[in-house]
This record gives sequence, structure tokens and C-alpha cells, in this order.
Amino acid sequence: MSMERFSREEQNRRARELRRNMTPEERLLWSRLRSNQMGVAFRKQQALGFYFADFVCFEKKLVVELDGSQHAGSEYDAVRDAELRARGFTVLRFWNNEVRENLEGVMERIAEALA
Repeated sequence: MSMERFSREEQNRRARELRRNMTPEERLLWSRLRSNQMGVAFRKQQALGFYFADFVCFEKKLVVELDGSQHAGSEYDAVRDAELRARGFTVLRFWNNEVRENLEGVMERIAEALA
């Protein structure tokens, strides 16, 4: 059974739409992750099987997700994270307000996960 939920064309369309409609917090974090600033390459709004990751570093198998209040206690997120971990990824989740109020702390946690 394929791990892909969408055709390649649909994945590309949905990823483009997600990239165009990034939240202010996603844009802020992306400004610090892009262009190998952390010593590794990250991709934004990347399809991973059934899911789209906000940010992923394939080299280190690290997924970084930003969450708003709609994610509080989300069973969907718990299942999603478990599936990504089963595929060998480490998943870091940050609240949007963490990015706004403590970007340096968020960057430190990402750097620790990359080490």
C-alpha cells in the first residue's frame, strides 16, 4: 500500500497553496531556517506521505511544526506525530506564540535537535 494520500500533482498543488498562505509565525521561522542558516537544508510545507510538514530537514530527519490554538490536544496531531516518528522522523512542535515571543529559544531547541 502506498504511503501517499495524494497524486504527485495534487501534492504539488497543495504544497504551493500552503507556501503561499503561510502564517506570520511560519514566515518568521522560515526566515531563520532557509538558505542553510542552520548548517542543513530545510524545506517548507513538504508532503510526507499522508501529511504536509511545516518544515522538514531530510538530512537529519527532523520535522518542525507550528501550532495555533486549534491544535490544543489534537488527536489528529498525536496520530500524525506517531506515524512520522515510526518513519524515523523526530517531530518538534512549537506554539505560534513561542515563535513570536521567544524565537531565540525556539532556534536553540531546533539546533539541539539537529546536533
